Amino acid sequence: MFALRNGARRAVLCLFVAATSLMGGCASVYVDGTTKEVRAAQFKKPASPVPVQLLFDFQTKGVANAQATAFLRERVVDQVKASGLFSEVGSNAVPSGALLTITLNNVPLTDNAFSKGFVTGLTFGLAGSQVSDGYVCTANYRAAGDSAALTKQARHAIHTTLGAAATPGNATKMDSAKDAVYLMTQQIVSNVLNDLSQDANFK
Repeated sequence: MFALRNGARRAVLCLFVAATSLMGGCASVYVDGTTKEVRAAQFKKPASPVPVQLLFDFQTKGVANAQATAFLRERVVDQVKASGLFSEVGSNAVPSGALLTITLNNVPLTDNAFSKGFVTGLTFGLAGSQVSDGYVCTANYRAAGDSAALTKQARHAIHTTLGAAATPGNATKMDSAKDAVYLMTQQIVSNVLNDLSQDANFK
């Protein structure tokens, strides 16, 4: 999925490595274990939840990614609804003006991803490599009236190994890139929602 392709380079890498016919698999995908999910039961719920307008945007290196946004929007909306922090969650403006924006930005953590994969292919998988994608989730919340905006941020990562690369430490192997993105999103969004709920100015 989109998390594995910062452009078309990674798809090309997989095709190149597979063409050697000497490598057992194209890639293995892992979700970094540093950022853990915070369950909604741990959030500090407001005494009187209010309706909120929710806007979600996925970015790639700070540039809007419409395909990825559409892919994840419903899951993020459902997660905010299930958080118990708001009485209603929707895409339309609410009478009070309360607004929550969540931005998930995909930023590469590994330089020269193409060259790393190229070396893996030339050595027929014996020399492995790892490519890591970083994710920065930013939540901005403005309550009704002229209250100051609250901003919370969390970070996460997905690792992809090619060839005989060692398994990343403190990471969970996933069955697919889609599952990795789903889990990463669930975990990182839960962290910004929890931080928001614990803020004394959240109301």
